[in-house]
Amino acid sequence: MRISRTAPWAAGLAAAALLLIPASATAGQHSATADTAQAAPQASPVTVDDYYAPAAGKTGAALKTALHDIIKTQSKVTYDGVWNALKVTDQDPANPNNVILVYSGRSQSKSTNGGGVDDWNREHVWAKSHGDFGTATGPGTDLHHLRPEDVTVNSTRGNKDFDMGGSPVAQAPGSFTDADSFEPRDAVKGDVARMLLYMAVRYDGGDGFADLELNDRVDNGTAPLFGRISLLKQWNQMDPPDAFEKRRNQVIYDTYQHNRNPFIDHPEWVNSIW
Repeated sequence: MRISRTAPWAAGLAAAALLLIPASATAGQHSATADTAQAAPQASPVTVDDYYAPAAGKTGAALKTALHDIIKTQSKVTYDGVWNALKVTDQDPANPNNVILVYSGRSQSKSTNGGGVDDWNREHVWAKSHGDFGTATGPGTDLHHLRPEDVTVNSTRGNKDFDMGGSPVAQAPGSFTDADSFEPRDAVKGDVARMLLYMAVRYDGGDGFADLELNDRVDNGTAPLFGRISLLKQWNQMDPPDAFEKRRNQVIYDTYQHNRNPFIDHPEWVNSIW
């Protein structure tokens, strides 16, 4: 099944999300389970505005630095723990037994995770070879860019940069690929952009990992670079955060990593930084 932004459940869920996650709302009480994340003690709930207070009034490089300093404080999830986390973060709003596959848009049983044909596995939207971080705890297990996807589609995407055009991707309606790039379906173009933008702010050469940056090219290979930034900025505007993406951000904050993707909360910051 493909997820439509105009589907009745999406409209209802979007309305609920506006009630649950306004800018001045409570950002959430931290909680974590031992098998998925380290505990991150929090004296009291904080609002989303409070969370981003150190970034208030900043633009450009100063804003990027401020956001990095905010979101780098996080709990870590193990790579095995990612399996169970994705069953919660990407749960189908219409069927709690299923997850939504990011590029395919298909609703699929949570129990079919694995490596076989038609199973779903863990897609690194920022391909792990771009910076050579593999599945190391840190960027390799960061839930803000890990999504469920069909095994075959995941393999087709590989480590390609994002661009427009190519041939249709089997089992991922609306997605296209060529030799050096991948185009996701329209409904998640903005999601993809904001995941990559998050990674470029969160990982700046500290933590023992490469400095992840965005550029305006494809075929970046194993360099810690991803493109194309001009297109990602367009996608961020044409496909704003929806209820599914906002809920996902909140669940990651509340239950697992206790940090947020600032570009879901404030999409306008993209043009301010890049």
